Amino acid sequence: MALIAPSLLAADFSRLAEAAALAEAGGADWIHVDIMDGHFVPGLTFGPGLVARLKKATRLPLDVHLMVDTPREVVPWFVDAGADLISIHVEATPHLHRDIDAIRAAGRKAGAALNPATPLAVLHEILPELDYVLIMCVNPGRGSQRFIAGSHGRIRGLRRMIAERSLAALVEIDGGVNLDNAADLVRDGAQVLVAGNAVFNTADPAAATARLKDLTVRAETA
Repeated sequence: MALIAPSLLAADFSRLAEAAALAEAGGADWIHVDIMDGHFVPGLTFGPGLVARLKKATRLPLDVHLMVDTPREVVPWFVDAGADLISIHVEATPHLHRDIDAIRAAGRKAGAALNPATPLAVLHEILPELDYVLIMCVNPGRGSQRFIAGSHGRIRGLRRMIAERSLAALVEIDGGVNLDNAADLVRDGAQVLVAGNAVFNTADPAAATARLKDLTVRAETA
């Protein structure tokens, strides 16, 4: 069953613990935390202190997405803060295998994130070492962007790559996920849906989370 990972980037920054609780009440599976350094992407968001506080506020796994220039330097901070899953961008490090190995050696799930224009082929060597792959369906750095239509093909292509090699990496997608496209994305092969505005830019985030969950279940059983 596809997992729903509401993104706190779209929540009220002054009420993040409450936002996580609402997502949990709606049946969310993970909480997605976007870490932006103002260099790799233009935005500047959270740090390890926030992750540590969230760890005490929710029972859900914390899915930390590092959008930073030097992921190897900051990974230990987020390990210590309690991140359960950590993804780093293939575009941000010349030593991806070493950095992924460091995450897994710390006992955390490790993911590689790809920008929209980065070819799937860069994953060929590292794919067996990954617990998940995060496909960006918008250009990273800010919320409320339109879903890039070509992402459908990338999701299907990645699922084929994984299946052809009998690997277990999950396909996570981030950017532009909403009630209108969630079912199609699951049919494409997405297994983890990160949703920001579709959850938190609503009157009832818990209900919005539950609706997304229901849509994914229906898509898988149709």
